[in-house]
Amino acid sequence: MTLRFHNSLTRRLEPFEPIEPGRVRMYTCGPTVYDRAHVGNFRAFLWEDLLRRYLEWKGLHVEQVMNLTDVDDRTITASRERGVPLAEVTEPVIEMFLEDWETLGLEDVEYRPRATEHVDGMIRLIERLTDRGLTYESDGSIYFPIAKFPGYGRLANLDPEALQTTERAEGDEEYDKDDPRDFVLWKGGEREEGDVAVWDSPWGSGRPGWHLECSAMAMEYLGETLDIHTGGVDNLFPHHTNEIAQSEGATGRTFANLWLHAAHLLVEGEKMSKSLGNCYTIPELVERGHPPSAIRYLLLSGHYRSQLNFTFDGLTAAAKNVDRLFDVRGRLRSAIDRGVADGGTLLAAASKARTEFEAAMDDDLNVSEALAAVFTLVREANQQLDAAAPRAPEGSEEVLAFLDGFERVFGVLTVREGETATADEDLISWAEERVTAREKARAARDFDAADAIRAELEEKGIVIKDAVESTTVVIGGSGGQTIVIPKPAK
Repeated sequence: MTLRFHNSLTRRLEPFEPIEPGRVRMYTCGPTVYDRAHVGNFRAFLWEDLLRRYLEWKGLHVEQVMNLTDVDDRTITASRERGVPLAEVTEPVIEMFLEDWETLGLEDVEYRPRATEHVDGMIRLIERLTDRGLTYESDGSIYFPIAKFPGYGRLANLDPEALQTTERAEGDEEYDKDDPRDFVLWKGGEREEGDVAVWDSPWGSGRPGWHLECSAMAMEYLGETLDIHTGGVDNLFPHHTNEIAQSEGATGRTFANLWLHAAHLLVEGEKMSKSLGNCYTIPELVERGHPPSAIRYLLLSGHYRSQLNFTFDGLTAAAKNVDRLFDVRGRLRSAIDRGVADGGTLLAAASKARTEFEAAMDDDLNVSEALAAVFTLVREANQQLDAAAPRAPEGSEEVLAFLDGFERVFGVLTVREGETATADEDLISWAEERVTAREKARAARDFDAADAIRAELEEKGIVIKDAVESTTVVIGGSGGQTIVIPKPAK
């Protein structure tokens, strides 16, 4: 099977062949650490995690760089407004980012450089561009003249002659440029009391431009030509367009062979916006009772090049799908321990699922078709497990091996396993109090109040099951912690 991806640069599907056999050099644009990352940011980060995992599943060794933009206009503004050093703004945000990264079960990357620690390399890159006649200076700032770089804008399919001043990157407008379309490489500025991000350079004090940062860090760790460069579709222009210009302008070599971009995330059918209050963070979603495994599954369930509509109904459905996977894996393990039953086989179903899964993922990470193959096998496995109970049908070990392989790519079951741990004691106490209140409402025949309490519990991901003498409370979905609460004496 041939692994193919849609290259944003050529706008067509292409076979993927790394520069060095067996090794993939991949750069992914990381967060700007002025505020906590939201679910839209993690849509891109999780898709990149899926890409990384699938490349590894195919037997490739991945070297991944994800930068942390800890110096730009937003971080500097926050630092000045609060009257604190830049690091006091960025460090807590980086810590929160890494916490959310771990909560959602993303694999660690090989390198996570911070822009503030690589300014010397950025200065050297400007010097290389200067040697090739691709910079000019104005009022202490250094600019890249796009008219001198043939093919500028081809990644975003833009005609450089048609670019307007308003289409330039935010943060460049206040700088004096020979041509409004040019972009800044070095932002000059005198050292003054209160300056929070100023470095010395051959052109005087200042700081690097945002676009320059990624080029310098990518090439420092991965070399002058990358196998893959990824990011959100919003990075196509101007950021990635300018990365190509300055990188290839300095080296004379192709900067990245393959460019991949993820589409935007919608929330309940609307564009994410702080004014709409729908820029949810991962802790906010977890606080609402949505398990991290469901968040991860939902964000991975749509094709990366298509807009994904993130809904709370979708989260509920995602949790159920994760539970189906989690439960069938548990059933298979238990049945295998009891031995193989006579009659029935899952060998052909397991083989078919693996073939279809790989074919779908090879086709530009077609997750919809890949998940369809997985759940077709899950359905067949459950049917045959029912028929063979309590033992396992032939081929159960092959199904289990396939699910283990699926997990190496999607990573949802490992996160789900962590959710079966003992629930938070405060949450248990709260659930017990609400169940008791519900029973009192039912005894008083106040069924509206009882239904409202049930809805309140379900919003936290808590399922209740009534029996004659007790109420069973399941925290964390199927396989989660179960508590039996006796009904009050009449």
